[in-house]
Amino acid sequence: MAVPSETTFYLALGLIVIGTGVLKPSVTAMVGGLYPTDDARRDAGFSIFYMGINLGATVAPLVTGWLGQRINWHLGFAVAGLGMVAGLVQYHRGAAALGDVGLRAPEATDARRWRQVGLIAGMPVVLLVALALATSARWPVLRMADFGGIAIVAAAALYFVVAGRRPDLTHTNRRHLGAMAVFFLASAVCWSALEQAGSSLNLFAQRNTDLNIGGWAMPASWLQSVAPFSIIVLAPVFAWLWVALSRSGREPSTHGKFVVGMLCISLGFAVLTVAAARASTGQLVSPLWLVGGYLLHTIGELSFSPVGYSLVTRLSPPSMSSQLIGVWLTSIALGNLIAGRIAGLIGTRPLPQVFAFVACGVLAAAAVLHVLKRPVRRLMGEVP
Repeated sequence: MAVPSETTFYLALGLIVIGTGVLKPSVTAMVGGLYPTDDARRDAGFSIFYMGINLGATVAPLVTGWLGQRINWHLGFAVAGLGMVAGLVQYHRGAAALGDVGLRAPEATDARRWRQVGLIAGMPVVLLVALALATSARWPVLRMADFGGIAIVAAAALYFVVAGRRPDLTHTNRRHLGAMAVFFLASAVCWSALEQAGSSLNLFAQRNTDLNIGGWAMPASWLQSVAPFSIIVLAPVFAWLWVALSRSGREPSTHGKFVVGMLCISLGFAVLTVAAARASTGQLVSPLWLVGGYLLHTIGELSFSPVGYSLVTRLSPPSMSSQLIGVWLTSIALGNLIAGRIAGLIGTRPLPQVFAFVACGVLAAAAVLHVLKRPVRRLMGEVP
């Protein structure tokens, strides 16, 4: 992406997709491997892991956003690439601290590993063929996006169905897969709201927010660092909170944490609806409205996202842990897609109406999840 070419742009996106698809499920499963299944520190450990992810998400908009807006976007992409190389060096130097975690897939046969290698090697070919077909057919962008959403849902549903029929799974394993499917949909709803940060909320920051600070115009992209910075600050607090509540016997269930997270996200968009309504009169609003909304979103995100990763590693059979983390991550992809479609409404709907729609949608999903508490608890069995 540092090279100013349309060809290298699409190739770079494809490589990023493949790299992320290989990295994130594996590293998340490795974090789960650091703790016994019944360890109360598991949710706390994932909160710290989540803090590390958001350290990069905080620094990136400040550095690459400034370089892109003020100098050149391709220079910003180049610096992002150097940051990834630095992360790889750091991982290589610190890998010894992980012990045997991640060195060998549980219950993996040589034949299965070779199938996985072939699948990874074939991904670039499939990607390029799909891109060539879409380009030659001259599909509209929205049609491609809708097709992608249908493909994500179909692939996830097919995986749960096929995986549930594996002969080596127990009845308990199959019930756990059903519980994960419910939380998968809840996660997608949450991310469809949170991923407004890179689209509708960023446009709101640029068009409707007073970015003048003492005569200096702050780049709108810098407000993108508020949420990840808040996660860095609050993640240790949540890690301590889950452990403290567990010791006192008052820790909420995974189901309860998800509902609380969704309520906070909905409240954050309710605050932003008020801000957008004020901005619709023509006045620029204080950036503190966005900061307040992002803070509520952060509390919501820390209540469900690290907990979701922890849940998957607890419910997954050892031989399927990385696979199910990968499936779980597609809920984020689905949420991103829905978020983009919602942000597209800005051209035809008033901004307060769009934000109110998101707030009501997440609130309704939280209500549905709450109603499903008992059947979901039965599917989860002894897992809290």
